[in-house]
Amino acid sequence: MKWSERSRKIFAQEIGELEKVASRIGDEMDEAVELIFHSSNKVVITGIGKTGIIGRKLAASLASTGTHAIFLNAAEAVHGDLGMVCRNDIVIILSNSGTSSEILAILEPLKILECTIIAMTGNPQSELARKADLVLDTGVTAEAGKIGLAPTTSTTAALVMGDALTLCLMEKRNFQAENFVLYHPGGALGKRLLTRVRHRMETNIPRVFLDSDFREVVYEVSSKRLGMTIVFDENEQPAGIITDGDIRRAIQNFDDIRLVKAKDFMTKNFKRIGPDVMVSDALELMDINKITTLAVVENEHLLGILSIHHIFDFRNSQL
Repeated sequence: MKWSERSRKIFAQEIGELEKVASRIGDEMDEAVELIFHSSNKVVITGIGKTGIIGRKLAASLASTGTHAIFLNAAEAVHGDLGMVCRNDIVIILSNSGTSSEILAILEPLKILECTIIAMTGNPQSELARKADLVLDTGVTAEAGKIGLAPTTSTTAALVMGDALTLCLMEKRNFQAENFVLYHPGGALGKRLLTRVRHRMETNIPRVFLDSDFREVVYEVSSKRLGMTIVFDENEQPAGIITDGDIRRAIQNFDDIRLVKAKDFMTKNFKRIGPDVMVSDALELMDINKITTLAVVENEHLLGILSIHHIFDFRNSQL
C-alpha cells in the first residue's frame, strides 16, 4: 500500500465530513456569538478525553483573542473543580456522544448556578443536547479509517467548529493586531507586532542645506549609510530629500555638477510616517511607493529616518 495515497483518502474523508457539518450550521451559531459577545461573565469550556483536548484548545483560542475563557476538565469538575464556575457563566460542553457520565453529572449543578449551556456535540438527540440551551451540531457520519473507532473526523469537526466560533467573535469584537499583541507579548510574533516605527528609526539624521554643494551631499549620503539625506532650509526645517537615485540622475542631467546645489535636485514632497505606526505598515507604504526610506515626523517635527534595512535587519534577528 502507498501510504501517501491512503493519507490523501483520509484527508478527503475528513473534508467530506466537515462539509456536511458546515452545511448544518444555522441560527444557533448567531445566537452563540451574540450571547458570548454581550455577556459580562466568563466562558467555561469543559470536556473529557479527546474532545476535552479540543476544548482546551478552544479555551486558549478564545482567551487569546479577547474572550474571557477558561478550560475545566469534566472529570475534575465532579470532584470539586466545579467551584471555578460562577453564577451566570456561559459553559460550552464538548462531547461527541453527549452521554459521558462525567458530563451528565455536572448539568444539574450548572442549572442551579443559572449558567447558559452550549453543547458542542455530535449527537443532537443526546441527554446533553436536550438539557442545553444551544446546540452546535458537530455530528459526523463516521470516523476516518477502516475500523472507525479512534476519534478523528469527530474531533476535527469539533476543532473547526471551535475555530469558527472564535473567529466570529474576533470579527464581532473588531479584534485587531494591536489587541492581539496585548495577549501575545512574548516570542518573535509579539516582538514583531509590538514594534513601532520609533523602535527602529535612526535618529542620527543625515543633513545638508539648500545651498550645500554636490560634494557635500555625496559625502553626507555616503557617511551616514542610509542612502539619503534630508535637506534643511535656513530655519532648520526639512525642505526636501535627496537619495542615491537623485544623485545618479543629477550626474546625468547637469552639465557641470560642481555648480549644482542641493536645492536644485532634491525631492520636495517626500513621504512621511508617524513614530507610532507599526513597522509592518511602514513596509507596506514603502512597497506601494517603491521607496526604501521614510521620514519619521510627529507634529511637523522630524524625529528620525526609517530605512527598509532597519526593518529587515530586525526581522532576521527574530528568526
